[in-house]
Amino acid sequence: METNISKEDVIEFISGMTVLELSDLVKELEEKFGVSAAAPVAVASFAGPGEGQQPEEAEQTEFDVVLTGIGDKKIQVIKVVRSVTNLGLKEAKELVDNVPNNVKEGIAKEDAENIKAQLEEVGAIVDIK
Repeated sequence: METNISKEDVIEFISGMTVLELSDLVKELEEKFGVSAAAPVAVASFAGPGEGQQPEEAEQTEFDVVLTGIGDKKIQVIKVVRSVTNLGLKEAKELVDNVPNNVKEGIAKEDAENIKAQLEEVGAIVDIK
C-alpha cells in the first residue's frame, strides 16, 4: 500500500501538534530509528607533552530541569511552569500531570537553579541534570 504524502503534508500535521505531543513524537522517532535529535558535539584531541594522561572531563555547561513531583500545590506549580516555559495552560497542565518531565532543557546552570528554586518554593520536587 503506497501513500502519497508530501513534506508539506507532514509539516502541516506537525504544526498542529502541542509541544508535548511533538516531544513524544521526537522520542518515538529516536527510538524507532536509533538516532538522537541532539546536535553532535565535535571533540578535538591533541597529543602533547602530557600524552598518556587521563583526559579531563569537560565541565557540564547545559542543564535540564526535571520536575519529579508536584507536592500539594498543583495549581501554583502549573503557574510557575507556565511562567518559565511560556507554555499554554493545557500544555503546562499536561507537563505537570505527567511527572517526571523536563521543564527546561539545555540551559545555563544559573537559570536551572533559578527555575528549581521557583518550583521548590511552591512545593514541587525538582532535579537538575
